[in-house]
Amino acid sequence: QVQLVESGGGLVQTGGSLRLSCAASGRTFSMYAMGWFRQAPGKEREIVAAISTSGGYTYYADSVKGRFTISRDNAKNTVYLQMNSLKPEDTAVYYCAAKFGVVPTTRNNIEFWGQGTQVTVSS
Repeated sequence: QVQLVESGGGLVQTGGSLRLSCAASGRTFSMYAMGWFRQAPGKEREIVAAISTSGGYTYYADSVKGRFTISRDNAKNTVYLQMNSLKPEDTAVYYCAAKFGVVPTTRNNIEFWGQGTQVTVSS
C-alpha cells in the first residue's frame, strides 16, 4: 500500500510559478513510476507529466512541455512538479499517481492516487 499526499498548490498570477510536492509512504516508493495528472471543472482527468522509477525517463503532455519539470527524490519518497510560466488554462486540481514499474501516460491501471491539490492561475 502506498499513500500519496500532495502539497504546494495555491493561487498564482499568469506567468508565475508553483512547485508541487507529493510525499509517499512506504518503503517501495522506488518501485513505482510516478505521474502528475490534473482535472479542470467539467473536464476529464489528464496526464501532465510522468517519471520512471529511477528518474531517468520523463514524459510530458504537449501543453506543458518547456514549462513544467517533473523530478523525484527516492531517498525522500517524494516526487515534484515545478510549474513555470503558468497560464489560466493550467487551473485545475492536480493529482499525484503511482503505477508499479511502468511510466503512466493515461489514467488506466493507476494503483494509487493522492487526494489532489488545487492550482488556480488568475489572468
